[in-house]
Amino acid sequence: MTVDAKDILLDLYGRIPDAVHGAVDGLSDEQLGARLDPGANSIAWLVWHLTRVQDDHVSEVAGHEQAWTADGWARRFDLPFADAETGYGFSPEQVGQVAVGAELLTGYLNAVQARTVAYLSGLSDADLDRVVDDRWDPPVTLGVRLVSVADDDLEHAAQAALVRGVLDRA
Repeated sequence: MTVDAKDILLDLYGRIPDAVHGAVDGLSDEQLGARLDPGANSIAWLVWHLTRVQDDHVSEVAGHEQAWTADGWARRFDLPFADAETGYGFSPEQVGQVAVGAELLTGYLNAVQARTVAYLSGLSDADLDRVVDDRWDPPVTLGVRLVSVADDDLEHAAQAALVRGVLDRA
């Protein structure tokens, strides 16, 4: 059996929904918005942010509009931020404004995941060498960007799982 880079990326991205659902499923809105201290991120913010970053970055390299705007998720979430916001650099007050339920969070994640899988499924190994960001030295290739996004998403999913563990023991 031959495994190509696309298969590895599909496996990597396939781990994100399981990790997120494990951190979110069965929690109340209050638990999703809970913060371990006033400057900490809530599970709701972590999941919203990791999904926004995946939507933003994968949509950019795929050359299509984000699900956030194209599929009406921005309207459904009704957050007090510009549609382009992904949560990067948010203040503690802004983090606290992401107060949404599990169904909305996982619905958006599932929609973004489906778009990501469709995009990844069409890639060849050669596609991964395409430079997608020349503002860095060395320039960032598609392969590096896709691994970076998945890594960031899994780190935030693990943070959400940690918060959930603390809440479950409280």
